[in-house]
Amino acid sequence: MDAAAAEMAAVALMARRDYACGELSGKLRERGFDPGIVQALVAELRVRRLLNDERYAGHFVQYHLSRGQGPQRIRRDLEAFGVEGALIDAALASVPDWSAIARDVRRRRFGAEPPTEWAEKGRQARFLQYRGFSNDHIRSALGPDLELDS
Repeated sequence: MDAAAAEMAAVALMARRDYACGELSGKLRERGFDPGIVQALVAELRVRRLLNDERYAGHFVQYHLSRGQGPQRIRRDLEAFGVEGALIDAALASVPDWSAIARDVRRRRFGAEPPTEWAEKGRQARFLQYRGFSNDHIRSALGPDLELDS
């Protein structure tokens, strides 16, 4: 397969949604394109500003934040797509208060009243941990008397 076909495939993929450079490279290689052609195409798309990992990370964080996911889960997903750590840090830092988001996620899932029973606190803590919130965020959402193991 040649470079023109790879570019057409890349444009068709990017017409549907935004991609990180590493993610698009993987998709093109899965479709059988030569890794050298893919690497050159991704570099060209970056120069033309059609691919931008910083923009992708920002949109990714905002979308997954609206779905109630925490910073640890979002970081793991972005790393899997090959986004650089500095760009991930900057995108996550754009969110002002992860603790407030954890409280809101807990409230939406379990109601306005914070849990009083230890079993219920544990269940809600596991839910928030699965969603990608840190122990500090979970403590903030459930109350200061909760002790979590790191």
